[in-house]
Amino acid sequence: MSRVQSIERAFAVLGALGDGPLGVTEVAERVRLPKSTVARLLASLAFEGAVEQVPDGTDYRIGSRLVSLAAGVRPTGSLIALARPQLVRLAGEIGEAAGLSIPDGRQVHYVDQEGSPHPVGIRDWTGTRLPMHAVSSGLVILAQMHPADVDRFLAGPLERFTPSTVTDPGLIRERIRRARLDGYAWTRDEVAEGISSVAAALADEDGEVIGAIHVHGPSYRFPESEGSATGARGSAADRALARGRSTAATDRIAADVVAAAARVSQSLRRAG
Repeated sequence: MSRVQSIERAFAVLGALGDGPLGVTEVAERVRLPKSTVARLLASLAFEGAVEQVPDGTDYRIGSRLVSLAAGVRPTGSLIALARPQLVRLAGEIGEAAGLSIPDGRQVHYVDQEGSPHPVGIRDWTGTRLPMHAVSSGLVILAQMHPADVDRFLAGPLERFTPSTVTDPGLIRERIRRARLDGYAWTRDEVAEGISSVAAALADEDGEVIGAIHVHGPSYRFPESEGSATGARGSAADRALARGRSTAATDRIAADVVAAAARVSQSLRRAG
């Protein structure tokens, strides 16, 4: 019964935040619970990503995990449908698979993918969930999160998938900072050896980041090597990615992905 009561109280707190950000005292007054109880509930909900603190403030608001859950049950006429033309366009213009993902707690959930026109490609990742620190889409989502939420994320387990997976919190913070400045993030051989990826975030009508668009392909040809669209292992572009530096190819591809994400975000604002 105590667990049922906790669930009821948690939903009451979420309901209070439905009208907009509130402080602990205001939430306690609305739900008629002790302030200490509400503080504990908010801390637990924040840990699960159901609520988050407003940047540079102490108020709480509905968190990214609830947004992602809501996105997952939206009619297909919304996020996936709005993003699909851009996925098709990116896959055709860049020549590699393009995908859509949404945040889900500490992970990103891949909800759609347009395949590569290449006869040799990578598998469809739709339906897969992966930790944010190991994928480009996760890094651009982390880049838009409140610093306190980033701190909580980095304090948790940071799984290593390959020798290239970055798990050092300090290095991840630097990658997040760069993604915030650049508007995109690259990863190479981090969630699986032989796959490179670049992503840019999507924002809804309220300016909240609710997902990301990415393009990924085999590392031996993506991004294209020096002077060739098919490339070779050890190309200049590959070495630049490994060092976190850019080339004409990485810059051009990243710009295409950022532009596609901006078009989807604009469509979301119009729909909103």
